[in-house]
Amino acid sequence: MKPMMIRRPPTVVCYICGREYGTRSIAIHEPQCLKKWHNENNLLPVELRRPEPKKPEIRTITAKGFYDLEALNEAAWTSAQSQLVPCKNCGRTFLPDRLIVHQRSCKPSVAK
Repeated sequence: MKPMMIRRPPTVVCYICGREYGTRSIAIHEPQCLKKWHNENNLLPVELRRPEPKKPEIRTITAKGFYDLEALNEAAWTSAQSQLVPCKNCGRTFLPDRLIVHQRSCKPSVAK
């Protein structure tokens, strides 16, 4: 007897936050996520403010007439990762609002 394979429903990666959402809920999530992004970006110090993330333009349609979900998700993930800012002390990357919190405890390494 073959083991039953459980298929996960298809998900789409948000190009703003990088989280996965169902194919139907992504249309609801993205405008809310972008609004939240603007609110948070406006609260940042001017030097940490980022340009608005642009939705990736992926028009690859498979032979069956569907969008290439893998290519779309890869582009969305890359877009979300491009929002990260490196710490000047350690080089780790963070969302701008989290970088402020991180820098409170990150001290520059002192050469011995």
